[in-house]
Amino acid sequence: MPELVAEGDPAVPVEEALVLDAVEEEALRAAFAEGRPVVVRASSAEEVKAALARPEVACVLVPADRDDLLSLDLTELTYGR
Repeated sequence: MPELVAEGDPAVPVEEALVLDAVEEEALRAAFAEGRPVVVRASSAEEVKAALARPEVACVLVPADRDDLLSLDLTELTYGR
């Protein structure tokens, strides 16, 4: 599963995943404990970074019209230059 995809991309089957609109501690822990994939929606670079910082998150969904988020340099976003 890719780390970052546009909402609606058929490459990421979200039917069996827990899809959250934001990082929610309790929901993340419960889904992870059940072995259920967690997908978080994000509409900014900061939200992408926060979601991917969580080991429970399998993938981040960004709005289909936000190609700029798909091209984020995740290493730079996380660690800077």
